[in-house]
Amino acid sequence: MNLRDLRYLLALAEHEHFGRAAKACGVSQPTLSVQIRKLEDLIGVALFERGSKTAAPTSACLQLIDHARAAVVSAETLLSTARALRDPMAGRFRLGIIPTLAPYLLPLVFAPLRQALPALELEPWEDQTEPLLERLRAHDLDAALLATDVPGADLLSRPLFAEPFLAALPPEHPLAPRPIIAEADLAPDILVLSDGHCLRDQAIEACGSDAGGGGALRAASLPTLLNMVAAGYGTTLIPGLAAGAAEDAGIVLRPLAARAGRTVRIVWRAHFPRMPVVGAVGDVIAERLRGFAEGAAAGAL
Repeated sequence: MNLRDLRYLLALAEHEHFGRAAKACGVSQPTLSVQIRKLEDLIGVALFERGSKTAAPTSACLQLIDHARAAVVSAETLLSTARALRDPMAGRFRLGIIPTLAPYLLPLVFAPLRQALPALELEPWEDQTEPLLERLRAHDLDAALLATDVPGADLLSRPLFAEPFLAALPPEHPLAPRPIIAEADLAPDILVLSDGHCLRDQAIEACGSDAGGGGALRAASLPTLLNMVAAGYGTTLIPGLAAGAAEDAGIVLRPLAARAGRTVRIVWRAHFPRMPVVGAVGDVIAERLRGFAEGAAAGAL
């Protein structure tokens, strides 16, 4: 038995599909299938009930899965600690990032990060806040970039930059001629993201309890939301870093009267052994974004 086989086991238990599990592990489907079969032969019990397209964990697998996960986490912690003793600024660094931030922030910071930390292998992982926190706690991520407060004493965080929200309007909207928009004025026809996106909750909080209640649209992504606004379906709030994408879509942007916004922070486990690299990554991002969000808000005037 080796850690590679345990990782295959965890991936198959998560995806319940050989093809998707193999893709997640970066191996071919036959390779993963053969190794899972060898693991079952070694343990002496069937770990998965195989169907034509599915692989459901058996009761035996469900009883063993926590032990497999603990073994992998312990091994990852050992290797991570050893790497930190050699050079905390080198090696893989798995960074989670929320979807309303990733496509706008990553192009700005990739080059500065490579220049400042050439030995670091940055691996971004895009997902919503709660799944990122779960992966962070499960040691599947080393840190995450979030836009909400962090729950629990097991995680620590550091603010990196403040990002203002902007009112996004169709050009023909009655509010478009105004130089500044009151958040509450957006509530009657504001479009919001689907549940699970922190930007949805932040938009509703900024614009009032009626926000997001009038329309049927619950977009799965910010680009979809922007396209709907551009098509005249309603208004929305966008983070400042998305200003360029909104303007490219022909959307009118205006600053908000109450200056609603969010704080982007880097989050990590309290006992993460490579603290210097977390600080270094945070420093590069904070420096690159210094004044950028404020400039985006000023450009909306």
